[in-house]
Amino acid sequence: MSLDTYGDLVMIDWRANQPKWQQVAILIKDRIRKGVYAVDEPVASEHEIVQEFGVARGTARKALQRLREEGVVYAVRGLGTFARPPDEWESSPQEESPAPRA
Repeated sequence: MSLDTYGDLVMIDWRANQPKWQQVAILIKDRIRKGVYAVDEPVASEHEIVQEFGVARGTARKALQRLREEGVVYAVRGLGTFARPPDEWESSPQEESPAPRA
């Protein structure tokens, strides 16, 4: 455990059953909710995630990819990845289970 550059306790549990990319994604979501990453402002880059959390670049890439898929962030080629307003992605339906077959 360590403190990040924002003074928050960073907790990536290397023994957890939850994948590391998912733990990173949750921490980034929390930072967006708290306003650490302001709406339409850049979130941490892959390189910054690698440095801060001590994860592999592929792990950082997957965390950002999933956040984009969930609508939490959006990417602008050549500029970076930016935060969306929490009310846009928290109110949207999560992954729905497939409809039962008749």
